[in-house]
Amino acid sequence: MADLEAFRQEAREWLEANCPDEMRQPMQSEADAVWGGKKFKFSEPQKLWLDRMAEKGWTVPEWPTEYGGGGLSKEEAKILREEMRRINARVPLQSFGIWMLGPALLKYGTHEQKLEHLPPIARGEIRWAQGYSEPNAGSDLASLMTKCEDKGDHYIVNGQKIWTSYADKADWIFVLVRTDFEASKHNGISFILVDMDQPGVTTKPIKLISGASPFCETFFDDARAEKHNLVGELNRGWDVAKYLLTHEREMIGGMGSGGMRPMGDVAVQQVGLNEASQLADPFLRADVARAEIDGMAFMFTMERVADEAKAGQGTGANSSVLKYYGTEFNKRRLELMMDSSGSEGLEWGGEEDVARGWLRSKGNSIEGGTSEVQLNIIAKRILQLPSA
Repeated sequence: MADLEAFRQEAREWLEANCPDEMRQPMQSEADAVWGGKKFKFSEPQKLWLDRMAEKGWTVPEWPTEYGGGGLSKEEAKILREEMRRINARVPLQSFGIWMLGPALLKYGTHEQKLEHLPPIARGEIRWAQGYSEPNAGSDLASLMTKCEDKGDHYIVNGQKIWTSYADKADWIFVLVRTDFEASKHNGISFILVDMDQPGVTTKPIKLISGASPFCETFFDDARAEKHNLVGELNRGWDVAKYLLTHEREMIGGMGSGGMRPMGDVAVQQVGLNEASQLADPFLRADVARAEIDGMAFMFTMERVADEAKAGQGTGANSSVLKYYGTEFNKRRLELMMDSSGSEGLEWGGEEDVARGWLRSKGNSIEGGTSEVQLNIIAKRILQLPSA
């Protein structure tokens, strides 16, 4: 316990001295998030904060130090998160490499693959996209048909992926491909890493109702993939895919746990306070209080599940609970933000741009497995209800 208290003091002092003031302000929109990669345009405070945290290994505090992490214990990492919240420090780096590919490589990757790919992820030098869904393989992902052929010293990939988030801004992509067309659909799938900076890979943004294009179509036309970038066993990529999906669902579910301005702050700015220093609208006041309490409860639940997973208890189907509640809560939170903003919430392209965020949130309950699919998993694997 004394060691943990000493670490807390050390972390507190370091964060106070090294976190720029600009990185202690709540994000105003998704545009404030730092994704890293070769194409990302940093502000000076964003780059300074990322570099300082990466040097400490604190962008991925629990990863081993040899792979760019901080080598912290789960108790130390929890203290670090608490101390960051204490000064409202932003997460220095958001990354599919951290949330999804990193855990998969740590479990299934070779030592050489970890050395090659994990440190650049931790430093924010390489941005990753996910190549899972296809036009005819969404919820039934195992029906995928993107073809990967063995060409001796390398692979050639042909096919199309869809809903590849931010693929037009990514440097590399982890892809599920079919390497055996004779096997049953869950077999014959492999998990491979592909460099997107080559003529055989093209992306096309998909314009959404919000007017933005976070999703893309990605096309592979004789794209080259090196054999040493096959993760796990050939034709056993479904094992890697399932493990990664649990982390993806936790990541998407985490959208409901914070990062943006507290609802109370938004409501006060838009509605104002009465003589009793309360929100003037009692119904809105109750809705905001409920949302703040639900958000805090969900944040603590996320932490508890993370602690259980790090203690070796795994996450499994609980990731579906987090994904379902987190995305549905995020939709509710953004709808309440629209209500709080009044007529200004309808503005398109303003400073807050609440309307775009509200429209974008509708996709949360589709991506990473629809809410209906998550409820089916919860019913079957957690509640153990009989099939219809």
